[in-house]
Amino acid sequence: MADRDQDLAGRVALVTGGSLGIGAAVVERLAAAGASVVFCGHDDESVRAAQARHAGRPVLGVRADVTVAAEMVALAQTAVDRFGGLDIVVTSAGIQRYGTVEETGEALWHEVLDVNLTGVYLACRAAIPHLRARGGGAIVAVSSVQAFAPQHRVAAYAVSKAGINALVRSLALDHAADRIRANAVCPGSVDTPMLRRAADLYRGESSVAETVARWGRTHPLGRVARAEEVAEVVAFLAGDRASFVTGAEYRVDGGLLAVNPATLSG
Repeated sequence: MADRDQDLAGRVALVTGGSLGIGAAVVERLAAAGASVVFCGHDDESVRAAQARHAGRPVLGVRADVTVAAEMVALAQTAVDRFGGLDIVVTSAGIQRYGTVEETGEALWHEVLDVNLTGVYLACRAAIPHLRARGGGAIVAVSSVQAFAPQHRVAAYAVSKAGINALVRSLALDHAADRIRANAVCPGSVDTPMLRRAADLYRGESSVAETVARWGRTHPLGRVARAEEVAEVVAFLAGDRASFVTGAEYRVDGGLLAVNPATLSG
C-alpha cells in the first residue's frame, strides 16, 4: 500500500481551480501521492488559505485567471521553474450559472464558456509543450454528468461540460503520439462550496443541509459525493495505473445516470 500511496513520487502536477472544492481535494490527493503541485485559484484569499494547509509540502498556490492565456502560460512555466518540469495537468476551475437559452444573456453565456471550457483549452495549450518535453504525461479534465444529461435551466453550463468531453477526446487523439493521455471525470452532485451555493439558491423553506441531502437521495447510493471521492479517480487517471486509458469519460455519480425514471408501479 505504501508504494501505491506514493505512486506519483517525482511527478509535477498543475491544478487549476485548486483552492476550493474538487480542485482542493485533488491537490491534497496528488501531494499525498508524492507529487509536487502548483495550483491556481481566482482570488488571493482562497489561494492563501489553501496554501497554508500544505505547509512543508512541495505545493505552491498562485492566483491566476484561467480565461487569460498569458496567465496560464505563466502558471505552467512556474511549475517548470519551481519543480523542474510538468507531468500532470488537472483542470478543475469551473462556475455554475442558471438559465434557459432565453434567460441567458450573451455576457453570462460567455462567462460560463470562458471559464469552464476556454479555461481548459488555455491551460492545456500552455502545458502540452512541457508535457511533451518530459516524454509524455496526463491531462485530467473535471467535467460533469450534465455533459450527458442536463438539469433544467443550465444551458450554458451543460454546453461547457459537453465541450470539455469533446476537447478531451481531441486531446487524446492528437497527442497520443506524444504519449500524453487525456481523460475526463464526470461527477454527479458533490458536496462543494459551489453545490452549497446552489442549494442556498434553491432551498425554499428547507435548510442548505436538507437541500443537499434531498439532492443526494436522487443518486442510487443515496447521497452526494465527497470531493475526496472524485479526487481518487483523478489520481488514478493521472498515474501509471491508467497507462492504457485515454479519451475516456469516467462517471463518478453514485449511479445517477444509471437511473431510468420510469416506474413499474402506478
